[in-house]
Amino acid sequence: FFPPGMEKLIVCTHKRPNALCRLICFPWAGGGTSQLAQWSTLLSNSIEVLCVRLPGRETRLNEPFAKDMTSVVNEVTSVLLEELQEKPFAFFGHSFGSYLSFAVALHLKEKYGLEPVHLFSSGAHAPNSDAARSIKRIPTPKDEEILAYIQKVGGTPPELLHNKDIRKHVVLTFKEDIRVLQTFFFEKAEIDIPLSCDITCFNGSEDVPYELQAWQELTSGDTSFYKLPGGHFYLLEHSNEIFLTKHITRCIENAGL
Repeated sequence: FFPPGMEKLIVCTHKRPNALCRLICFPWAGGGTSQLAQWSTLLSNSIEVLCVRLPGRETRLNEPFAKDMTSVVNEVTSVLLEELQEKPFAFFGHSFGSYLSFAVALHLKEKYGLEPVHLFSSGAHAPNSDAARSIKRIPTPKDEEILAYIQKVGGTPPELLHNKDIRKHVVLTFKEDIRVLQTFFFEKAEIDIPLSCDITCFNGSEDVPYELQAWQELTSGDTSFYKLPGGHFYLLEHSNEIFLTKHITRCIENAGL
């Protein structure tokens, strides 16, 4: 049984109490848990998949959206702390989720001396890069700009966007997530090298180029980079899902747990 607060925050479609490691997945802006939670069917039985569900969506539809990155980090940390202390864990985040996962990893390391065995980042800049810092200065996009962007990059089933209420909610959720992202301040000078785990970055070959080299300054572990065929949502292509989940399984199993 999940402790209180866990059912709300976490989706786990296959509970694996004997797993050696947990993979905590953080979805993209405007996204829910349905796609990444399904990875449990593709990963080895030694890994239990937990997907983070933020307020304002799915079963948390009636809750107010998170105010800022700190409140997201605090909720994830307080709900998951016992689980994270109990057995090894790895993080996977795509786009907005990549920044979320890094913010949580940073907090866990600073406050509790805990860190993931591996951090997997997808479709995002290194959080200490100029490109990531410039996100804070982007003016809030208009609803129609957000909708055009969502339609262009994919990731949301088009039939959902035909429904006016759903469309409005998807746009609002995306806007609120971007607002959270803009409250995330990470200045490299605060800590020498915050992490020691290995970091792997995945990206779609047709997506915009990301500033990734700066990840190397954030860990004393190894950093590696993979481009997979496709655009921003390359990870929803089945062949890429197979590659990602195999690669993630291998990295976790090689982490010497």
